[in-house]
Amino acid sequence: MPPDPDQSQSAAPDAPVLLRPQSNRFFRKSRSPFALDDARRQGGISQLAFLAMGGRDPAIAFLNTDNAALGGRPLTIATASSEGYELVAAAIRGWPSGPGFK
Repeated sequence: MPPDPDQSQSAAPDAPVLLRPQSNRFFRKSRSPFALDDARRQGGISQLAFLAMGGRDPAIAFLNTDNAALGGRPLTIATASSEGYELVAAAIRGWPSGPGFK
């Protein structure tokens, strides 16, 4: 008699099925935790840039592009220390605003 296609063809029907641990291919756990103060500075400077520069795209472009006047990437500088945060925040507050600048 041929095997029933609706039934499993397992050699040992009572054997436990080993499953791979579930992983998320889009997120990898950080090797070292992000310091709480650093995370707060990063969130604060991102929000300030978003509000002062007229939206997401100009804010991301500014924060992630090397800036000779600041001495590096503004997001990295602002995240690293309180002094760096204030330096980048001052640059953002001095950003030109109004029609034609957004």
